Amino acid sequence: MSSSSSKSSVRQDSHGHGGIGLFGLTVGAVGVVFGDIGTSPLYTIREAFSPHYGLVADHDTVLGVLSMVFWALMLVVTAKYVTIILRADNDGEGGIMALMALAQRSLAKGSRSAYLVGIFGIFGASLFFSDGVITPAISVLSAIEGLEVIAPQLHDWIVPASLLVLVSLFATQRYGTARVGRVFGPVTSVWFLSLAALGIFNILHEPEVLQAVNPIWAARFFVDHAWGGIFILGAVILAVTGGEAIYTDMGHFGAKPIRYAWYFFVLPSLMLNYFGQGALVLEDPSAIRNPFYIGVPEWGRIPMLFLATAATVIASQAVITGGFSVARQAMQLGYIPRMKIMHTSTQTIGQIYIPAINWTMMLIVIALVLGFQNSSALATAYGISVSMTMLIDTVLLVIVARALWPRLRRWVLPLCALFLVVDVAFVIANGVKIPQGGWFPVVLGITLFTLLRTWRRGRQLLHDEVQKEGIRLDTFLPGLMLAPPARVPGTAVFLTSDKHVVPHALMHNLKHNKVLHERNVFLTVETLGVPYSHRRLKIEGIGEGFYRVLIRFGFMETPDVPLALMQAGDIEGGICVDPMDTTYFTSRETVVATARRGMPLWREKLFALMHRNAAPASGFFRIPGNRLVELGTQVEI
Repeated sequence: MSSSSSKSSVRQDSHGHGGIGLFGLTVGAVGVVFGDIGTSPLYTIREAFSPHYGLVADHDTVLGVLSMVFWALMLVVTAKYVTIILRADNDGEGGIMALMALAQRSLAKGSRSAYLVGIFGIFGASLFFSDGVITPAISVLSAIEGLEVIAPQLHDWIVPASLLVLVSLFATQRYGTARVGRVFGPVTSVWFLSLAALGIFNILHEPEVLQAVNPIWAARFFVDHAWGGIFILGAVILAVTGGEAIYTDMGHFGAKPIRYAWYFFVLPSLMLNYFGQGALVLEDPSAIRNPFYIGVPEWGRIPMLFLATAATVIASQAVITGGFSVARQAMQLGYIPRMKIMHTSTQTIGQIYIPAINWTMMLIVIALVLGFQNSSALATAYGISVSMTMLIDTVLLVIVARALWPRLRRWVLPLCALFLVVDVAFVIANGVKIPQGGWFPVVLGITLFTLLRTWRRGRQLLHDEVQKEGIRLDTFLPGLMLAPPARVPGTAVFLTSDKHVVPHALMHNLKHNKVLHERNVFLTVETLGVPYSHRRLKIEGIGEGFYRVLIRFGFMETPDVPLALMQAGDIEGGICVDPMDTTYFTSRETVVATARRGMPLWREKLFALMHRNAAPASGFFRIPGNRLVELGTQVEI
């Protein structure tokens, strides 16, 4: 799920990776991109034979389940995400929000189609986040449950030990992951090598399990179990969770290293382990209670417990930092309130920490562990949001391929039809798990979607109300200069969302202070639909010491207004902005909810609450507090 700030790669341009070679990027991708999907062998086969599905671990059923796992990995991950969706390059970045921006770019701006694509994208991002908080809980629990195989009397320590690992993980986020991130690749590489070795060790006892690569076994499973067989896809999907993260992390490593890592290392390791677990179950059906750990030789179970815990911590780390990255994108695109963003590295701009996101995720993860108690129970909550996100990805891919890939769409669109069938089957299969626990990610996703849409709509209503009371700049300035107030030295920067309207802060400054600065800048900050901006500044002189300045940032960048303004003197017709001689003026609106217009009253009150607790624009734009004057106003929506 996740795009993450834990990447050790340093972006030098929109497509560069800090001079790191292909091998280094491939190892880094193994450590971060595949952490989630790489821990799925801990629980996937076990869950397929849980009492919930009523399957008997006989020869044909085991091969049928393994065949479905194999072809799910081939169709969903290999064909859809690794081979095709990685081609959807939004200026080097990936992820559902980048795909949404690409799809919207191919549609008429402001059209109903573009609006619906935005709805799909934001709902998918909400589901992606709700699924992401389950990953740390189920991964760490499934690893620590190895204690029960090693020493059954330690069963009661599984939940406390899991909570200790998870709380420690979240508590250390503020220190950054630059140093720890360097070991992600090597540790996860050892994990995948161990998966492959264990798989080969067990396959040698029952080599016929390799017949599962034949899709006839999957087809025979559905014939034998009729329509009820589709529900086993609710367990099979556990093998492909993390597929979205492959696309999300594209910008940090590039498509080629991710493809190499998957084709030649990760996929073979995963399939060898899944087949090895199947071989073990064929040899000893009672091993189905935990085929992963029982398949480990007794002398290696304690080392494997520590290695599995390390692998799940790495997978969880990628999800957590991915949450930070997605939250920053959503802030930049105007879907969630501004929050405090802390940079944990002086070298890598992607290394960020958002306290509000970190502690919210921690509380949700702790609640999941305490509420579900074990990974088998959590598996019932896992999958519905993944399958719905995958379905939305396919719909957006169809739009992008049809509009932007004229030479590829002849073969991509027919494959998308197959992907849609598979995605719908997964959604149906996971839908039946809603009463048992699948309701949690759905409710969380809908809640997040409501918050995102309320914030977006509320901002639009607030903007419209402010504009109604605004005065046109081209008529105000000539009248002002007929009887100008006293001028004082220095530069005043007025932040405004509309460059054609007089900022409220300027009106309040004139009303209360009755002075005008020597230079006055009307500054508008714009977030683009691309990850990185290549033409940062646009300056327009409008006479009498007044300037319009537009600063553009990509949705993957952290806005730094003072730093951007320092470059204003290097542009033709620009102005020299001395940081020590500049004062920033902003207006902070107090929102009052009313029943007469806008959104339903409860949503307006929700927006007012979110607006009141949002971080001020000054902090988000990294404006120093000792150079800031903030003026308030009350607005009804």
